[in-house]
Amino acid sequence: MLNAFSGGDVRAAEAPLIDAGQGDTLMQRAAHGLFGVVLGLLRDAGRGTYGATAVVLAGSGNNGADALYAGERLLRRGVGATAVLTSERVHADALDAFVRAGGTTVRLDGADVSDLAAHAAAADVVIDGILGTGASGGLRGTAADLVRAIDAAAGPRAARSALVVACDLPSGIGVDTGLVQGPVLAADATVTFGAAKPGLLIGDGAVAAGQLHVVDIGLDLAPFPPAARTLLDADAAALLRVPGARDHKYSRGVLGVAAGSIRYPGAAALAVGAALATGVGMVRYLGPPAVAALIHQRNPEAVASTGPVAEARSQAWLVGPGAVDDDDQRTRARDAITSGLPVVVDAGALTEVPERVGPQVILTPHAGELREVLAARGVEAERSAIEAEPAHFALRAAEATGATVLLKGFTTIVAAPSGALFVQADATPWLATAGSGDTLSGIVGALAATLAEDDGAAERIGVDPVDLWAAVAAAGALIHGRAGRRAARRGPVVVSDLPGDIGAVVADLLEERRLAM
Repeated sequence: MLNAFSGGDVRAAEAPLIDAGQGDTLMQRAAHGLFGVVLGLLRDAGRGTYGATAVVLAGSGNNGADALYAGERLLRRGVGATAVLTSERVHADALDAFVRAGGTTVRLDGADVSDLAAHAAAADVVIDGILGTGASGGLRGTAADLVRAIDAAAGPRAARSALVVACDLPSGIGVDTGLVQGPVLAADATVTFGAAKPGLLIGDGAVAAGQLHVVDIGLDLAPFPPAARTLLDADAAALLRVPGARDHKYSRGVLGVAAGSIRYPGAAALAVGAALATGVGMVRYLGPPAVAALIHQRNPEAVASTGPVAEARSQAWLVGPGAVDDDDQRTRARDAITSGLPVVVDAGALTEVPERVGPQVILTPHAGELREVLAARGVEAERSAIEAEPAHFALRAAEATGATVLLKGFTTIVAAPSGALFVQADATPWLATAGSGDTLSGIVGALAATLAEDDGAAERIGVDPVDLWAAVAAAGALIHGRAGRRAARRGPVVVSDLPGDIGAVVADLLEERRLAM
């Protein structure tokens, strides 16, 4: 599991080492890690070091020093380097080392921004060391002008020739929130020190960070709780239940599904197909016969009826996808939500959630739906604000409802009512298509059904039992994202074809777990 710590906690972990006179040691470790990643990126891009060019954007803080020391190392490997000093105050020793290694320097205040931007855009690599974790707000003044000019000169990230590597974090993103205020130089890779920071995993900050590299510089973060966590393959694999010789269809987990309607029958079919592909003993479908007939065209093994929730024995429930303009489905949703069983609540059923529920109720809204969930509890927020600070509003919703909240987006945010936060950035933009959320809810529902009676699941992945359902939702997001990436290798994602990719991802995770034993 990847743990992210707040900027304040990382600085607190650094403080005793700095007080003990190890500040320069920390800086050299950070610079060496940054240098190593830059070197690797140059090699991966087919560019050697001799004759390559680098531009270091160096601010006044330790990040500027780390970037200059990394630049010094590049110079000694044959890279030509220019440092653009964005502040009057720059770390003197780092600057001296950079100059002694043969680097040239330019003060931003006295230089032509457009010329510097053109020089940076034409370089092989740009190292962004303008702001660090102690900064607040976005870039300002001439530094902001320079970043805007580099963006304009270099073009979109996918098309530009210069590799951009952020030192600790892309300058201008919120270290704890991922909030972007003003211009940010989107990085191909971010090299962060000591630990990941939440802003590198969340929303626009995650988009700007690119590929994340965490460099261990020797900090003791054990006294601090993670501000956010990301499940890795081993964690998701640990939540997959492998059937044993004594298992049968009921002991493997039964998922009840009350989804779909005459108006939107496909949502139920997509959810059921995804649940079965994830691995569950049985799916019991409750809903209109016409919807059941559509489900049976693809998945005849699903058991269907038109009865109530109370008569459909299940270990967990999925309610809501496509269930609009249907009073029977609304009733089933309310009954499932109040059953005390784990239940995934999506789309049309979100309005049926009582004022307070427990963490075993997993809400899966997009930003617009979360706005309505919050408004129903007296919290007003515009959709744009939720999209800008998704973690903040997901946590507010979890606190207000008592439920686990999975907020969909490019990065999936999962907030537990305890305040625990999981962030998954496994998806591809190709999953931004109709029906994608229905498959996600089916995956999460299947995991909930298989783990509903598994008392050891939380311990296997090292989370507090009260946060198990948040981890389950995060694992579902991981599987969904990986399946989307796998499908995208064939071209645009067709959601109805995703079950095959979901099954393949689950198989890969189980094989990794077997090999790790």
